[in-house]
Amino acid sequence: MWFRSFYGVPSSITSPDGRPVNALRGFLDAVAALIARERPHRLVVCDDWDWRPQWRVDCIPSYKAHRVAEPNPDVEPDVEVVPDELTPQVGWILDVLDAFGIPTAGATGFEADDVLGTLAARERRDPVVVVSGDRDLLQVVADEPVPVRVLYLGRGLSNATKFGPAEVAERYGVPANRAGPAYAELALLRGDPSDGLPGVAGIGEKSAMTLLAQYGSLERILEAADDPKSKLSKTFRKKLLDAREYVDAALPVVRVATDAPVTLSTKTDVLPLAAADPQRVATLAEQHGVSSSIARLQKALDGLPVS
Repeated sequence: MWFRSFYGVPSSITSPDGRPVNALRGFLDAVAALIARERPHRLVVCDDWDWRPQWRVDCIPSYKAHRVAEPNPDVEPDVEVVPDELTPQVGWILDVLDAFGIPTAGATGFEADDVLGTLAARERRDPVVVVSGDRDLLQVVADEPVPVRVLYLGRGLSNATKFGPAEVAERYGVPANRAGPAYAELALLRGDPSDGLPGVAGIGEKSAMTLLAQYGSLERILEAADDPKSKLSKTFRKKLLDAREYVDAALPVVRVATDAPVTLSTKTDVLPLAAADPQRVATLAEQHGVSSSIARLQKALDGLPVS
């Protein structure tokens, strides 16, 4: 979301000392809008502690390789290409969240997607809304044991679409009874150039949708590919068999982890109704020139019911 804020808010938005604060302001405004819209009593901002985990790279070496800044096998970990003006703003965002007492979370060796997936899978009490502009998260939708929905920001927050299993099944033609896992299998088959995942050569999204609708799961598709007597066309059989090594390796890469060792920055994920450290919040607001965004965030919190 802070990448989206960085590119969506003009860099002419600066602090009193002239530093760009477009990502900081945009992110705070987005969080305020989300709180006002969804009215949560619990909230966690999930972060990449490892944006390109080695265990995923071991499976698929091309995974996010195009995003590595000056690849150097002697340097660990890989450094992601991030605009120079965004890098310091990430720290400022985390500072403001910490001053407010809004929880952040991460997991050593895992991406933010995995943190989101793990928290969603753990929940047994409250409905969950996962907020992301990454379609990969559609695989976490569920109805049980609690409703898990994904607020997809692909067209921006004002045009965000909320997906559950029914909506994922309708949009992508995957089986409704396993819409989340099937979406991950769809992504595996079609590939994802933005993550360096080639997919199965010759099988695009429409072909993958057709195969999953027909067979119900990747496992059954592969069983059909292995069976010369199946009704699977020779063309698809050859494509799948030729890509079998990739398919086997890509499964753990594409699937969002649900068992990441998540660490929270606070003792609880209850959303505070007022800043934990008002003086620090005021200092940060003045320092970065984002008093109006801080006010909007507090106004959104003021609108929440007292539990």
